[in-house]
Amino acid sequence: MKQVIAARTDIGMGQGKLAAQVAHASLKAYEHTDDRAQRQWKQQGQKKVVVKASGERELYQIAEEAKAKGLPSGLVEDAGHTQLEPGTPTAVAVGPAADADVDEITGDLPLF
Repeated sequence: MKQVIAARTDIGMGQGKLAAQVAHASLKAYEHTDDRAQRQWKQQGQKKVVVKASGERELYQIAEEAKAKGLPSGLVEDAGHTQLEPGTPTAVAVGPAADADVDEITGDLPLF
């Protein structure tokens, strides 16, 4: 099992901002995961991979594909307190779920 978090590369987030957005997405998707899958993922070491998304459109496509396949996901839209305008989509997490299921959606995206 794993979780993949895709973060935008086109909006110039600083490293700290990027890390925070990835963390928000990870937690949001985890909260949409059933208890059995949460336990299994924890027992397996909570594997996470961070990949690059080219922009807003790609984030929404990833989220829609995950939803269509019944996979947990979490799309983050920034609150706008620091670097970005309120509502700016920044990252999306898919999983935790079976590696192959997550890879069907995110497997072609480049690593961060």
